[in-house]
Amino acid sequence: MIEFWHWWVLAVVLAVIETVVPTGAALLWLGGAAGAVGLALAAYPAMSWQLQFLLFAALAIGAVIGARAAARRPATGDDGRPGLNRRAEQYVGTVHTLVTPIVNGRGRATVGDTQWTVEGPDLPAGASVRVVGADGAALKVEKA
Repeated sequence: MIEFWHWWVLAVVLAVIETVVPTGAALLWLGGAAGAVGLALAAYPAMSWQLQFLLFAALAIGAVIGARAAARRPATGDDGRPGLNRRAEQYVGTVHTLVTPIVNGRGRATVGDTQWTVEGPDLPAGASVRVVGADGAALKVEKA
């Protein structure tokens, strides 16, 4: 006779195997299904073994399909940090001071606690510039 704790032991064993073998979290979902069957059996001890395995199969398939669907969903990118991984673009619209003059279209400006290469019209050191775009690691600027 299968007891509820058998399912919990199976859940723990699957979770331990998941930490040792890189299966892409597949065994973790199966372990979760086994743990849920254990909870159901603890709440309803008269459940037949056939119903237990049917419940386990349904929960395991549902968990794997749900996890795959969640993994395929495209990231919205709106996590409160829109400039993440596009650091230069986050400065568009901000005003900064030139550290070196822009000569032949290139100079340097203080942005936060660093200096960035800026590209724009020739301007003297100390001039204020507004960032209008980004090209790689260089900021495109205009006179503010």
